[in-house]
Amino acid sequence: MFGIVRPCSHRLTDGLKTEWMAHLCGLCLALRADHGQFARIVTNYDGLIVSVLTEAQAERTPARRRTAGPCPLRAMRTAPVARGEGARLAAAVSLVLASAKIRDHVADGDGVLARGPVAAAARRIAGGWDRAGARSGSALGFDTAVLLEAVDRQAGLEALAGPGTPVLTVTEPTETATAAAFAHTAVLAGRPENAAPLAEAGRLFGRLAHLLDAVEDREADAASGAWNPLTATGTSLAEARRLADDALHGIRLALRDAHFVDDKLVHVLLVHELRTSVDRAFGTVTCAHQGYGAAQPPSYGNPQNPYQGGAPGSYGSNPYGSNPYSGGPYGGGAGAPGGPGGMPPGPGGHQGRPPRRGFWAGCAVFVGLCCTCRLCCAKEYEGPWSRKKREGCCRDCDCPDCGCDC
Repeated sequence: MFGIVRPCSHRLTDGLKTEWMAHLCGLCLALRADHGQFARIVTNYDGLIVSVLTEAQAERTPARRRTAGPCPLRAMRTAPVARGEGARLAAAVSLVLASAKIRDHVADGDGVLARGPVAAAARRIAGGWDRAGARSGSALGFDTAVLLEAVDRQAGLEALAGPGTPVLTVTEPTETATAAAFAHTAVLAGRPENAAPLAEAGRLFGRLAHLLDAVEDREADAASGAWNPLTATGTSLAEARRLADDALHGIRLALRDAHFVDDKLVHVLLVHELRTSVDRAFGTVTCAHQGYGAAQPPSYGNPQNPYQGGAPGSYGSNPYGSNPYSGGPYGGGAGAPGGPGGMPPGPGGHQGRPPRRGFWAGCAVFVGLCCTCRLCCAKEYEGPWSRKKREGCCRDCDCPDCGCDC
């Protein structure tokens, strides 16, 4: 799965979560129906926005949903999924996006793609996806040539870019491709008046996708010597953030000019979740659960637990000194395993904890945790390899509600 708009389930109401999953599963199943099982690997979060936009502009009918069979990624549950022209357009666009991504990795010589035979096989797969996307797009009245032409121009622009070249020159092909895809949703929905504002929203979305990808890959590209638009053009992170914020504002204005039948999910994804994506890429995390495990700033006491931590004698400190009962598997005081008066360490030095699982056993447990959504939503689960107690990443998130009236 790739894409910049990756909403966590805790930030969506039950209804919107169901809708989002319907479009995600609908994209996956449209890829399977039109292009075979292997094509499902190109399912991505950004492609489903095309499906969401198409449906948001049209009247809701029962024909737009069908019940899909059990799937391991849904914990073997059935679910309503989106179907129709929006899902098929999303599939066609996703194939071309994935093809472009493969070509980019081949050009950069990333990982195993630096090897000639592997690169040749990858290029062959990318070419097949281009042709498949063109066939699907043509059936929907969408000419994917604009996407393919943009992909071809990208390499030439990158070769000519250097210090002082505006970074927006490099992002232009991506902007053109996404503008075309967004605008065609208005055609499919029978809302031609929406084509212009959605093309503008798509252009700015493409700019954001390119910029955020560059920001997230900047350090890795520098370490490997791969080409990066920010490094190549000498664009600072501050300037990239300014461009990203301008794009966010422009998308919001463009969506106001479009007419939707039901724009709740569109608004959440392209206004709020897109803002979260920008914050995540630039390291300004605004969601509590995304900072889980990160270093916390020094303070007198934990704001979630006033009785924990803090300076000696402060409200957040323990007025009774050391806790003789704190020696559990995660404690370190008297009575802790291996500590004074405590239980002896377990076999292999695991102080009271079960030994680590082997690689394959851990993989099996990991798959089970994913398929049952326990990694995300469980109050507590056992680490697949370490067997340490962990909390689901989306449990008890204290993100504020939207409160947006736009």
